Amino acid sequence: MKRTLHGVTLAAVLFTGGVSLAQSAAPATPATKAPPAAKGMAEFKGFMAPTDPKAFLERLHYVNQSEIKQAELAQKSSENPDVKSYAKMMIDSHTAADKQVMDFAKTQNLKLAEMPKATNDMEKKAMAADKALMDKLQTLKGMPFDSCYMSNQVGAHDAAIGMVMAAKQGMTSAPAEMTTMLTQLSQELPKHRDMAYQALGKLDDAMGVGGAGMQGGSMDHGSMDHGSMGGSTGTMGGSTGGTTKTK
Repeated sequence: MKRTLHGVTLAAVLFTGGVSLAQSAAPATPATKAPPAAKGMAEFKGFMAPTDPKAFLERLHYVNQSEIKQAELAQKSSENPDVKSYAKMMIDSHTAADKQVMDFAKTQNLKLAEMPKATNDMEKKAMAADKALMDKLQTLKGMPFDSCYMSNQVGAHDAAIGMVMAAKQGMTSAPAEMTTMLTQLSQELPKHRDMAYQALGKLDDAMGVGGAGMQGGSMDHGSMDHGSMGGSTGTMGGSTGGTTKTK
């Protein structure tokens, strides 16, 4: 119960704007102040996302595809019903989300790249982390796979939520369809994050890890969503860095 309540509370914090998906600098703390956003980037509480619609949509597409590929691997490599159920939900959700992204891009005559062009070194590192994660997951089976996949899902969704919140903050003149998309994502991603956190809690219990488990309570912004650019230990959406451990 303690872990579940913790996960719900953290998801609520993220939903109200506590985290952003594309982070080029560590989040601001009482002792430090986040640097101003670079030109062409939206900044929110130290996290950033590109304000150019094409660049942002490419990152969403990257995140969706990363999540789908990892979830498909989870269906094959996991033996845990909770993990497999979560992965099925991720495939369905991100497939629908990606269709929405691609359909909208088509109406805007935008051809999205499969791999976004990194805007800085942090984003390059995040993309590399995504590839390294996928390579690692392909070598794992059973419980080791479950632990790696689910812990990275928590961090990936922290990053994805952050990118969306930054975009909502900065893309004030976006078309109505984009605004609707951002609103939907800001509502759905915290739910996904909380589901990943609760599933990770069950894994911790099965392995005898007590309390709120470091991995489950860790907000790893080193992913690009992925898990990701949005995606996994490195979710995209921009650049990321720093880890906040929640107790």
